[in-house]
Amino acid sequence: MSTAAPLTVRDLTVAYGDRPALWDVDLEIAPGRLTAIIGPNGAGKSTLLKAALELIPRVAGTVAFFGRPFTEVRSEIAYVPQRAAVDWDFPTNVLDVALMGTYPRLSWFRRPGPEARQRATDALARVGLSELKDRPIGALSGGQQQRVFLARALAQDAQLYLMDEPFAGVDQPTERTIVEVLRELRREGKSVIAVHHDLQTAPDYFDDAVLLNVQVFAHGPAAEVLAEDQVRHAYAARPVRLSFGQAH
Repeated sequence: MSTAAPLTVRDLTVAYGDRPALWDVDLEIAPGRLTAIIGPNGAGKSTLLKAALELIPRVAGTVAFFGRPFTEVRSEIAYVPQRAAVDWDFPTNVLDVALMGTYPRLSWFRRPGPEARQRATDALARVGLSELKDRPIGALSGGQQQRVFLARALAQDAQLYLMDEPFAGVDQPTERTIVEVLRELRREGKSVIAVHHDLQTAPDYFDDAVLLNVQVFAHGPAAEVLAEDQVRHAYAARPVRLSFGQAH
């Protein structure tokens, strides 16, 4: 599995009402790499992750993970959603959230045992939250909350990590922690695809980049993709206005 493309997208079109959010997207992500998805607001970056994970419907197109349908490899794919999309008032503590990352590898009706709890505990240690394991998640700072969701993904021990704006609104210590975790995952042969908004840090944090604005404008090594002329062209592109009868 580690040698297959972790994500392959063909002719993907997604729409909100009559407005295309993604149009005819073709993409193949290289394994064992840290890949950033970058583009202006409304470019379809988060939509790409959600459509791949079947969280929202597609108008057209296919998606494969490691050459297989999502349903066949679900346990090998970990997802870190945007922190703003999470109900942080839910009555649970830090360890219990991290423990949720072990659920995809459990059989039906089986509760997490000592091994799963150890994986969750180890994941919290990797993100520097061991001392806060019994604290309610609603009592944490924004950066700490982001680290909890990262720990939940790490506890899953997946092959591919999809992250939606993992650096958004976090403090510097959390940002450094996330960068180090990403590099550890790469050393372990894992793949990461992350929505990212900072053009300046992207070449330092990621190996590759996808420049997206409803369509893919460039994909390859981050420093090359994020050249000033290419970024200007992609960010200035007009929204796609096409008939969905043309989708294939």
